[in-house]
Amino acid sequence: MPERTYDFGHYGAQGIKGSEAVARQLDSLAGYITTPITARRGLLARLNYLTRSNRARQAARAAGLTVTDRTIKAWLTGKRRPSRASLEQIETAYRTLRRQNVARFLLRRLNNRGGTRVEIHPFNQSQVDGRFQRVLEYRSLNIRQWDAIIRAWAAKDTGALDNAWVDAIVDLGSQWGQYEYVSAVGFAA
Repeated sequence: MPERTYDFGHYGAQGIKGSEAVARQLDSLAGYITTPITARRGLLARLNYLTRSNRARQAARAAGLTVTDRTIKAWLTGKRRPSRASLEQIETAYRTLRRQNVARFLLRRLNNRGGTRVEIHPFNQSQVDGRFQRVLEYRSLNIRQWDAIIRAWAAKDTGALDNAWVDAIVDLGSQWGQYEYVSAVGFAA
Protein backbone atom coordinates (compact mmCIF):
# COMPACT_ATOMS: atom_id res chain seq x y z
CA MET A 1 0.00 0.00 0.00
CA PRO A 2 1.33 3.46 -0.84
CA GLU A 3 1.71 6.06 1.87
CA ARG A 4 -0.20 9.36 1.94
CA THR A 5 1.22 12.13 -0.25
CA TYR A 6 2.83 14.91 1.77
CA ASP A 7 4.80 16.78 -0.89
CA PHE A 8 2.34 16.97 -3.79
CA GLY A 9 3.47 19.15 -6.68
CA HIS A 10 7.19 18.78 -5.99
CA TYR A 11 7.85 17.98 -9.66
CA GLY A 12 5.21 20.36 -11.04
CA ALA A 13 2.02 18.30 -10.89
CA GLN A 14 -1.16 20.35 -10.54
CA GLY A 15 -4.35 19.31 -8.83
CA ILE A 16 -6.39 19.46 -5.67
CA LYS A 17 -7.05 17.00 -2.89
CA GLY A 18 -9.74 14.54 -3.84
CA SER A 19 -11.65 15.39 -0.68
CA GLU A 20 -11.72 19.06 -1.72
CA ALA A 21 -13.07 18.08 -5.14
CA VAL A 22 -15.76 15.97 -3.45
CA ALA A 23 -16.67 18.92 -1.18
CA ARG A 24 -16.99 21.18 -4.24
CA GLN A 25 -19.26 18.67 -5.95
CA LEU A 26 -21.40 18.30 -2.82
CA ASP A 27 -21.59 22.10 -2.57
CA SER A 28 -22.85 22.28 -6.13
CA LEU A 29 -25.45 19.60 -5.36
CA ALA A 30 -26.57 21.51 -2.26
CA GLY A 31 -28.11 24.20 -4.46
CA TYR A 32 -27.08 27.38 -2.71
CA ILE A 33 -28.77 30.68 -3.54
CA THR A 34 -27.01 32.02 -6.62
CA THR A 35 -27.86 35.70 -6.24
CA PRO A 36 -24.93 37.41 -4.47
CA ILE A 37 -25.47 38.48 -0.88
CA THR A 38 -24.58 42.06 -1.81
CA ALA A 39 -27.78 42.29 -3.89
CA ARG A 40 -30.94 43.00 -1.90
CA ARG A 41 -32.67 39.90 -3.32
CA GLY A 42 -29.78 37.64 -2.27
CA LEU A 43 -29.67 39.14 1.22
CA LEU A 44 -33.42 38.74 1.70
CA ALA A 45 -33.37 35.16 0.45
CA ARG A 46 -30.64 34.22 2.93
CA LEU A 47 -32.27 36.06 5.84
CA ASN A 48 -35.63 34.40 5.11
CA TYR A 49 -33.91 31.00 5.02
CA LEU A 50 -32.21 31.71 8.36
CA THR A 51 -35.33 33.05 10.11
CA ARG A 52 -38.18 30.93 8.74
CA SER A 53 -38.49 28.82 11.92
CA ASN A 54 -37.23 28.69 15.50
CA ARG A 55 -34.97 25.77 14.59
CA ALA A 56 -33.45 27.77 11.72
CA ARG A 57 -32.87 30.79 13.97
CA GLN A 58 -31.17 28.61 16.60
CA ALA A 59 -28.99 26.99 13.96
CA ALA A 60 -28.07 30.43 12.57
CA ARG A 61 -27.00 31.56 16.04
CA ALA A 62 -24.98 28.37 16.51
CA ALA A 63 -23.35 28.96 13.11
CA GLY A 64 -22.16 32.42 14.12
CA LEU A 65 -24.93 34.94 13.33
CA THR A 66 -24.68 37.03 16.49
CA VAL A 67 -27.13 39.88 15.88
CA THR A 68 -30.41 40.59 17.62
CA ASP A 69 -33.85 39.83 16.22
CA ARG A 70 -34.45 43.58 16.04
CA THR A 71 -31.45 44.04 13.76
CA ILE A 72 -32.57 41.20 11.51
CA LYS A 73 -36.03 42.76 11.28
CA ALA A 74 -34.47 46.11 10.29
CA TRP A 75 -32.47 44.33 7.58
CA LEU A 76 -35.56 42.55 6.28
CA THR A 77 -37.60 45.76 6.08
CA GLY A 78 -34.74 47.66 4.45
CA LYS A 79 -34.33 50.23 7.23
CA ARG A 80 -30.71 49.21 7.80
CA ARG A 81 -28.00 47.64 5.70
CA PRO A 82 -25.69 44.98 7.20
CA SER A 83 -21.99 45.75 7.53
CA ARG A 84 -19.38 43.76 5.62
CA ALA A 85 -18.67 41.64 8.73
CA SER A 86 -22.40 40.97 9.17
CA LEU A 87 -22.70 39.95 5.52
CA GLU A 88 -19.92 37.41 6.07
CA GLN A 89 -21.68 36.10 9.19
CA ILE A 90 -24.96 35.79 7.27
CA GLU A 91 -23.28 33.94 4.39
CA THR A 92 -21.40 31.58 6.74
CA ALA A 93 -24.52 30.85 8.78
CA TYR A 94 -26.59 30.31 5.62
CA ARG A 95 -24.10 27.89 4.06
CA THR A 96 -23.70 25.99 7.35
CA LEU A 97 -27.46 25.63 7.82
CA ARG A 98 -27.98 24.70 4.17
CA ARG A 99 -25.32 21.97 4.41
CA GLN A 100 -26.96 20.54 7.53
CA ASN A 101 -30.42 20.59 5.94
CA VAL A 102 -29.32 19.05 2.64
CA ALA A 103 -27.01 16.42 4.17
CA ARG A 104 -29.81 13.98 5.02
CA PHE A 105 -31.26 14.22 1.51
CA LEU A 106 -27.88 13.79 -0.17
CA LEU A 107 -26.96 10.85 2.06
CA ARG A 108 -30.16 9.03 1.18
CA ARG A 109 -29.70 9.70 -2.56
CA LEU A 110 -26.01 8.76 -2.66
CA ASN A 111 -26.46 5.54 -0.68
CA ASN A 112 -29.55 4.55 -2.68
CA ARG A 113 -29.34 1.29 -4.71
CA GLY A 114 -25.96 0.21 -3.41
CA GLY A 115 -24.06 3.47 -3.76
CA THR A 116 -23.12 6.03 -6.38
CA ARG A 117 -20.67 5.84 -9.26
CA VAL A 118 -17.86 8.39 -8.95
CA GLU A 119 -15.66 9.53 -11.83
CA ILE A 120 -12.09 10.37 -10.80
CA HIS A 121 -9.98 12.44 -13.17
CA PRO A 122 -6.25 12.29 -12.42
CA PHE A 123 -4.16 15.34 -11.64
CA ASN A 124 -2.53 17.39 -14.40
CA GLN A 125 1.04 16.35 -15.25
CA SER A 126 1.61 18.73 -18.18
CA GLN A 127 4.25 20.69 -16.23
CA VAL A 128 6.07 17.59 -14.98
CA ASP A 129 9.33 16.57 -16.62
CA GLY A 130 8.75 13.49 -18.82
CA ARG A 131 11.01 11.23 -16.79
CA PHE A 132 8.92 11.87 -13.65
CA GLN A 133 5.49 11.46 -15.24
CA ARG A 134 3.34 8.48 -14.33
CA VAL A 135 0.73 6.74 -16.39
CA LEU A 136 -2.55 7.86 -14.86
CA GLU A 137 -5.91 7.04 -16.25
CA TYR A 138 -9.45 8.15 -15.66
CA ARG A 139 -11.06 5.85 -13.09
CA SER A 140 -14.56 5.23 -11.92
CA LEU A 141 -15.50 3.74 -8.59
CA ASN A 142 -18.76 2.84 -6.89
CA ILE A 143 -18.80 4.29 -3.36
CA ARG A 144 -21.34 2.31 -1.38
CA GLN A 145 -21.24 4.10 1.98
CA TRP A 146 -21.29 7.91 1.95
CA ASP A 147 -22.05 8.36 5.66
CA ALA A 148 -18.57 9.48 6.77
CA ILE A 149 -18.07 11.71 3.72
CA ILE A 150 -21.42 13.49 4.14
CA ARG A 151 -21.02 13.81 7.91
CA ALA A 152 -17.58 15.43 7.51
CA TRP A 153 -18.80 17.70 4.69
CA ALA A 154 -21.83 18.88 6.70
CA ALA A 155 -19.59 19.61 9.70
CA LYS A 156 -16.97 21.38 7.51
CA ASP A 157 -14.32 19.05 8.95
CA THR A 158 -11.67 18.95 6.22
CA GLY A 159 -9.46 16.45 8.07
CA ALA A 160 -12.29 13.97 8.55
CA LEU A 161 -13.41 14.50 4.95
CA ASP A 162 -9.89 13.78 3.70
CA ASN A 163 -9.72 10.58 5.77
CA ALA A 164 -13.18 9.51 4.59
CA TRP A 165 -12.17 10.11 0.95
CA VAL A 166 -8.99 8.06 1.34
CA ASP A 167 -10.99 5.27 3.00
CA ALA A 168 -13.37 5.30 0.01
CA ILE A 169 -10.69 5.21 -2.70
CA VAL A 170 -8.72 2.40 -1.07
CA ASP A 171 -11.09 0.17 -3.07
CA LEU A 172 -9.02 1.12 -6.13
CA GLY A 173 -6.41 -1.31 -4.86
CA SER A 174 -2.72 -0.52 -4.84
CA GLN A 175 -3.30 2.50 -7.12
CA TRP A 176 -5.35 4.48 -4.61
CA GLY A 177 -2.43 6.81 -3.79
CA GLN A 178 -2.42 8.08 -7.37
CA TYR A 179 -5.93 9.47 -6.84
CA GLU A 180 -5.46 11.20 -3.51
CA TYR A 181 -4.90 14.36 -5.59
CA VAL A 182 -7.07 14.85 -8.68
CA SER A 183 -8.08 17.42 -11.25
CA ALA A 184 -11.81 16.65 -10.80
CA VAL A 185 -14.28 14.29 -9.17
CA GLY A 186 -17.75 13.88 -10.60
CA PHE A 187 -20.95 12.25 -9.39
CA ALA A 188 -24.65 13.00 -9.29
CA ALA A 189 -27.37 12.56 -6.71
